[in-house]
Amino acid sequence: MSRTIFVTNALPYANGPIHLGHLVGYIQADIWVRFQRMQGHTVHYVCADDAHGTPIMLAAEKVGVAPEKFIASIQDEHERDFKGFFVEFDNYHTTHSAENKELAELFYARLKQGGHVATRQIEQYYDPVKRMFLPDRYIKGECPKCGAADQYGDSCENCASTYAPTDLKNPRSVVSGATPVLKPSEHYFFRLSNFADVLQQWLGEAQLHSSVRNKLREWLDAGLKDWDISRDAPYFGFEIPDAPGKYFYVWLDAPIGYFASLLDYCKSSDLDFEAILAQSEMWHFIGKDIVNFHGLFWPAMLHGAGYRTPAALSVNGYLTVNGAKMSKSRGTFIRAETYLKHLNPEYLRYYYAAKLADGPEDLDLNLDDFVARINSDLVGKYVNIASRCAGFIEKQFDGKLAGRLHDEAIHRRFVAAAADIGASYGRRDYAAALRAVMALADEANVAIQALAPWAMAKDPARREQLHLVCTTFLNLFRLLTVYLKPVLPRLAQQAEQFLNLPAQGWSSVHKPLLDHAIRPYQPLLTRADPAAVKAMVAESTEDMKAAVPAAIAAAPSPHKSAGSGFGRAEGDPVGAGARDGAGKPSPTRGEGEKAAAAAGEIGIDDFGKVELRIARIENAEHVEGADKLVKLTLDLGALGRRQVFAGIKSAYAPESLVGRLTVVVANLAPRKMRFGVSEGMVLAASHGDGKPFLLAPDSGAEPGMRVK
Repeated sequence: MSRTIFVTNALPYANGPIHLGHLVGYIQADIWVRFQRMQGHTVHYVCADDAHGTPIMLAAEKVGVAPEKFIASIQDEHERDFKGFFVEFDNYHTTHSAENKELAELFYARLKQGGHVATRQIEQYYDPVKRMFLPDRYIKGECPKCGAADQYGDSCENCASTYAPTDLKNPRSVVSGATPVLKPSEHYFFRLSNFADVLQQWLGEAQLHSSVRNKLREWLDAGLKDWDISRDAPYFGFEIPDAPGKYFYVWLDAPIGYFASLLDYCKSSDLDFEAILAQSEMWHFIGKDIVNFHGLFWPAMLHGAGYRTPAALSVNGYLTVNGAKMSKSRGTFIRAETYLKHLNPEYLRYYYAAKLADGPEDLDLNLDDFVARINSDLVGKYVNIASRCAGFIEKQFDGKLAGRLHDEAIHRRFVAAAADIGASYGRRDYAAALRAVMALADEANVAIQALAPWAMAKDPARREQLHLVCTTFLNLFRLLTVYLKPVLPRLAQQAEQFLNLPAQGWSSVHKPLLDHAIRPYQPLLTRADPAAVKAMVAESTEDMKAAVPAAIAAAPSPHKSAGSGFGRAEGDPVGAGARDGAGKPSPTRGEGEKAAAAAGEIGIDDFGKVELRIARIENAEHVEGADKLVKLTLDLGALGRRQVFAGIKSAYAPESLVGRLTVVVANLAPRKMRFGVSEGMVLAASHGDGKPFLLAPDSGAEPGMRVK
């Protein structure tokens, strides 16, 4: 049965370039869209730049241009980079558009009419110099818990405490340096709690990974708070109707941007916008940092405004490179533009697909493995089949395939694999799909090696057999091309041209090519060159010193540096209150800066006081109300069990930690925290500006063993 599907990707924030971390989600969605179209389904695939908010307003101001001009140049770069990786949207728009303004006002009017909008007075910090209210991340001061200086207004990077901006000691504005003052203001709130039953029902019906569903239920069960959907002038965005000086918070109009992009597409393509929304399954491909907005606020907004709720959320994790967070100093914070200067974009599409399953697990781009896998799978297995057989057809049989196959059974096996491979693509388990494809490629190459057509070519008596054998394997190559086409669209197109075929759909696999003329073979793919990878890393190391204008770099960045999605940090999962939430920065520091300044030499006696032990993580849980903490239950063998709160939530989903071995400071004095008592400290490494990475012992270690 044919389906109509409306597919969106999370909107990249319009304040910086696309990098390889962002591309995980976009490549994942593009593969799924291409597969669905090969199945004969109708897919409308759109995206847009997320173009509003305080960071963009300030960044544009610092480079001396209007926000409209600032976001237009970023959008041009984003569209160029997506096209470079064959991510082909039907429409790419911007949230700063007439369509989005119209729809945002429509949503707001319907929500207000339904009794889902309320107003109340709040107090916020105000910058008397810039004459603007300050989002939490634009306020710095001393942590109220540990006294650490230069901490942001919502959480401490030193002790992992969370707090209100008003709790900071000696606060100052990041924008002007002035001391902020508290000032009252009337704000508009979306009554999210009105939709608790609606959201419970949606969670039971929507297609969600179990871990995503469980996390959303956890937030829902904790109780839904009203969500602040307004911001005070000055603000770059849409003014709220009949509320002078008040603007829609960027997170209200950003997801509506999906509809705005579709509306813009419908206008240019003579399609019925309302009919598409009414008839389509709506699929959102997002990063795991924005699950709360798409799993709580957005379905509630849709229902309240009279639209269908999403059919599914497909959630991807973050990207690491060589096992660590993307790093500018190591050259692994790689921009899409830089990659394209050095390497084939389909290499990356294939590598990501080979590691992508249907869950929100993080993906590691190991650059050595990247080269090895491309050269082994695509060059050594897939393309190798065509290159070993095509020349014989061209030179000895006038470029025409035989009228039958030498082995119909192997062709039937390859055709039969279409069902399982297609099912894997459909559930977005691309890793399983490509494992199956490469297993078939291995089988074909083993059979070619055993039959040795090059030996047949030397024996005139075996000429007919040579024709049949090469016809069979070029038919198998054609089937593999169909199976790889969602991942490798350009390579598949080149293979179709070589085979003298029109664009192939999934159903085209059943009938073999017989008595069919093919074109002369041209090399389809070159090997990935390690030298090109090194050059890319070297250029990234240099580029990142001056790649982004200083004004942009100086502003708190809404981007998750190794993830994908809207790029905006998570914010409050159940209601932002008076917080802006427009983005938690990933402040960049010089190599060793601060750490070196704070560190002093210690003697062996001091070090001997620290008791390090191996621990097994028996359980790991989210800590409600804490942005960075995970609650760990540790097994230390004969030393018993310990409860430890660790600031590692940015790097690990709690469920991924259970069963792992790590290293813990076992004789650290218990510390009473807001969330409970922490009875130790797990050890982690960090690049200074990156997410933490737990230290882990080699295999064979056991809980309780002393680390020496």
